[in-house]
Amino acid sequence: MWQSYPQYGMGWHGDWAWWMPFHGVLWLLVVVAVIAGIVLLVRFLWHGGDRRAAQSGRRSALDILEERYARGELQREEFLQRKKDLS
Repeated sequence: MWQSYPQYGMGWHGDWAWWMPFHGVLWLLVVVAVIAGIVLLVRFLWHGGDRRAAQSGRRSALDILEERYARGELQREEFLQRKKDLS
């Protein structure tokens, strides 16, 4: 008896019919966004909240060049030329 009545606005018979195939894709995108947010939050907290502080432990090419010059591995002209090339 109920099957003879049209169902408007619900299921595959009404205005929502176009939305149903995308329903699963939307939930997949929500799950991926939540997981990505958690990963980014953990990485942010793991590095102490500051990426520059984590990268400051690396030495720049200019620092290495100055150390080599200080140790006497480079002559003054070679040091100045390489310093000019780096800047």
